[in-house]
Amino acid sequence: MDAIRVRGGAVLKGRVRVSGAKNAALPILCATLLSDGESHLRNVPALRDIDTTAALLRFLGRGVSVNAPDVTVAAGKDVRPEAPYELVKQMRASVLVLGPLLARFGRAKVSLPGGCAIGARPIDQHLKALEAMGAKITLERGYVLAEGPNGGGQLRGAEIVFDMPTVTGTENVMMAAALAKGRSILVNCAREPEVEELGRILNKMGAKVNGAGTDVMHIEGVTPGDLLPFDHAIIPDRIEAGTYMVAAAMTEGSDVILEGAEIGDLEALVAKMRQAGVIIDAEGRDIRVRRTGPIRPVNVTTAPHPGFPTDMQAQFMVLMCTAAGESVITETIFENRFMHVPELLRMGANIALRGNTAVVDGVKKMYGASVMATDLRASASLIIAGLFSEDETEVRRVYHLDRGYEHIEAKLGGLGAKVERVRNAES
Repeated sequence: MDAIRVRGGAVLKGRVRVSGAKNAALPILCATLLSDGESHLRNVPALRDIDTTAALLRFLGRGVSVNAPDVTVAAGKDVRPEAPYELVKQMRASVLVLGPLLARFGRAKVSLPGGCAIGARPIDQHLKALEAMGAKITLERGYVLAEGPNGGGQLRGAEIVFDMPTVTGTENVMMAAALAKGRSILVNCAREPEVEELGRILNKMGAKVNGAGTDVMHIEGVTPGDLLPFDHAIIPDRIEAGTYMVAAAMTEGSDVILEGAEIGDLEALVAKMRQAGVIIDAEGRDIRVRRTGPIRPVNVTTAPHPGFPTDMQAQFMVLMCTAAGESVITETIFENRFMHVPELLRMGANIALRGNTAVVDGVKKMYGASVMATDLRASASLIIAGLFSEDETEVRRVYHLDRGYEHIEAKLGGLGAKVERVRNAES
């Protein structure tokens, strides 16, 4: 397996281009199932999750050409409305084919999802919503079997109240409702920018979605066959941008410009980083990040958007490891998202876990070590920790990293970091 080696102490300077948002591209790729013809996606990141989704769409009968940053999806003659375990186990977002397959073809067989081991992420909200729209749902040997009303008919619009905001649940139901008969009202929706982006795409295809990006959506279903293919450039990846913001803040004197980043999608993170003493400015379509002094301790609690993103918790914790004092980080979204803490302790961090809270007492220096990545964002956090640490850090099992960061070693290296990928390193 590959590893990433980092030698700490480098001051980061220069410009880095932020890639397209993986978490926007994946549901949009699945939305191509709602139409015939040929759709074109631009600004798509070159990531393993994109390749997995392309393979899944090909299995379903679509013709997919991936030449990042461009992806083309063409409708085939035959559709196989089944997402097998071998593909779905690699990536939880594969469950996003459930809604469009059911709405467009009247039935779907989708394996229960996999992905990062950061806690229980059930799809009960997806299934409850689809049942409210008239679908018959059964679970059989690890698969969801879904069938439209009356043996595969058109779904019906319904009022759906999510028990809690769920990004993939909201997106799945949005796509299903776009082809349902009548009006659907979705309440307590996820408000992430990627959800809003999916709403833009559906409307570009000819759907009638109002309120995407807010907690209440109204969707007027259209007739199957009325949705058209599209051409669209994916929004920038706010989590990748946030990760490089934290990386830039790890060493005093750093001055980094993130090209193509959208500061409006990062308000909660920006506020906390400014509170910590990091200088952050919007410069047109770019974000400039500078560190000119010590880091101050800041307390953080993760929350659904527009709150502090759980996908930035691990990276921000590393920044707090360098702060002059004690900070408290509370994780409210996933119960297993502190798996990076034992690895940070091996590098000299001072962190005490108390249930879903981490108390971080900043240290003056950390030390290079051989550490193990446990999930996507933990991988990035350990690389960032290596930027601050003395000597060399080796982050192993970075296959997680390749699911969500495009050429991170090259991008950090372009800013002056001493980072390299080691092929076929020991696991």
